[in-house]
Amino acid sequence: MPAFTLAGSKPGESTALRGAPGANPPANAEGDFLIGPDYVRAPELNPVEGAPKGVVRQFTMRSEDSRIYPGITKVPPGGPRDYRPPDLTHVQVYPMPYTRTVTVYVPAQYVPGTLAPVIVTQDGPDRNLPTVLDNLIAQHRVPAMVAVMIQNGGGDAQGSERGLEYDTMSGRYAQFVESEVIPLVESNCGVVITRDPDGRAAMGGSSGGAAAFTMAWYHPELYHRVITYSGTYVNQASPFNPDAPHGAWEYHEHLIAQSLRKPIRVWLQVGDRDLYNPNSLRDGMHDWVEANNRMAKALKAGGYHYQYVFSLNAGHTDRKVREQTLPEALEWVWGGYPTKNLQ
Repeated sequence: MPAFTLAGSKPGESTALRGAPGANPPANAEGDFLIGPDYVRAPELNPVEGAPKGVVRQFTMRSEDSRIYPGITKVPPGGPRDYRPPDLTHVQVYPMPYTRTVTVYVPAQYVPGTLAPVIVTQDGPDRNLPTVLDNLIAQHRVPAMVAVMIQNGGGDAQGSERGLEYDTMSGRYAQFVESEVIPLVESNCGVVITRDPDGRAAMGGSSGGAAAFTMAWYHPELYHRVITYSGTYVNQASPFNPDAPHGAWEYHEHLIAQSLRKPIRVWLQVGDRDLYNPNSLRDGMHDWVEANNRMAKALKAGGYHYQYVFSLNAGHTDRKVREQTLPEALEWVWGGYPTKNLQ
């Protein structure tokens, strides 16, 4: 069977061989893997009779209550909802209030008053995650964790509230989660979230995936585990940051190589038909496939614990890929974490 070679790899450097439909990399293996082009929905996405079922709760956050994100939009007053700024490097923004839903999964095994591991996901809620966690926890493959699924504040890309939250090159979003979201999760849902970064994971797709990595990169004292699907590791900073002028492209261009290795464990995925969006910048830094290939190479060169899954016949945040790989990704990213809190 053919082997896949990462962009920029030296001759002879290739990934593991492609598997049969439904096959994922081993949950204890590191490195680069090729899957597809046919996919099978993982059995862990289906409820299992006898497996303890966690509880899902929701609450709403309002922009006027936020000290960090009071709400913005790039759409001028009276402008069309699909407005596109003419200059993406200097986007005018306007105030725009929002509400966001936070969906919280609490495992059946949680003991009130104890410290719970947590996974924070972007663009929530995730309809599959609670069932997958029910099954993985019951099978002792991951710890009994709380899942905090946070809806974004609206819009997309430069000048939007979502872009500000997810594409910014700073620790601001992680600070928002820590100071404004986690306290509400604890008070509304009757849980206590661990402050141990080894017991904390972040997950997301597209810009939400870049945000998950950014949470751990800028705040490794808060997060050590990251899952990203079709991560937006391209030049889409919002707003422009002179300390990282190429946005998240800077991770594989400069930051990972030029920084001391951080205690981050990363599972990342991209599809062969993922996004290519040169937009008005025409800067050569808007190819999602190349960006994720470069991330894998940078993580490998930096000595990071990582698993990279390149998916054939797959588009951007492809549902069929996610439905096959999510259980394996969760099990892999929580590798090495004790499961003594399981019942």
